[in-house]
Amino acid sequence: MSLFLATSLTALVLLLAAAALIWNGPPVGALARRFPRSRRAAWVTMGLGAAWTLYRITQLGEADFGDYRTPIFIGFAVLAVAVFRYVPDFLSVRGACVLALLSGDALLSAAYMRYDEPGRLLLVALVYAAVVLALWLAVSPFRVRDFAQWLFARSNRPRIVGACAGVYGLALLVVALGYS
Repeated sequence: MSLFLATSLTALVLLLAAAALIWNGPPVGALARRFPRSRRAAWVTMGLGAAWTLYRITQLGEADFGDYRTPIFIGFAVLAVAVFRYVPDFLSVRGACVLALLSGDALLSAAYMRYDEPGRLLLVALVYAAVVLALWLAVSPFRVRDFAQWLFARSNRPRIVGACAGVYGLALLVVALGYS
């Protein structure tokens, strides 16, 4: 993935989230409050995360324990199935954390060794913050529920958070356009 594409996609995600938060219609708050314990969201996020992880396992090289690719694949596949049975609580949050970590790897790979582009630091700083947040939320997924309750307790809070995300998304878009 090119740095332009990585930065543009990240900007697009931020701008879409910002638009939803600034609009702050009733479905936005309801969706945010239901997400942490949603079975449907768990199937989507954890399913995508498991599929992406299993794909990455099939791509392991010899230096990355590629000789043991099959047992690692089977172990992770069993783990992915077992998690739905034994750890269903807040599984959608954990799945989103998996997706954030895997996305972070792809985005950081796009920015790797691109020292000639100082604007990449906007992308890299956001990705590292997302990685730290994903690690913390994977351990304490109930914090997402608490944050959603706090965020939608007042009508101006989502708009303020959305405006901040929008400004950062626009800055990333301007930086991305500077790459081409």
